[in-house]
Amino acid sequence: MLISMILQAVAGAALGKAGIAIGAAVAAIAAAIGIGNIGKAALDASARQPEAADKLRMTAIIIGALVEGACLFAILVCLIGINQ
Repeated sequence: MLISMILQAVAGAALGKAGIAIGAAVAAIAAAIGIGNIGKAALDASARQPEAADKLRMTAIIIGALVEGACLFAILVCLIGINQ
């Protein structure tokens, strides 16, 4: 009885850490997709209006940095969860 309880506790902890690792991977993949979409939209917009390319480039860089910051925050939270 005691051994089965210990095994269940260990399995639960391992599943929790696996879930946290999967969460970090999902955050990184979502950020990569988001930054790709930002680049695609900026390129399409600058192709339609070449005179606004500088303004569009700066906007895309700022938005990309915000997406990357959110991704790094999510990964940091997941790493803190793994260490606890």
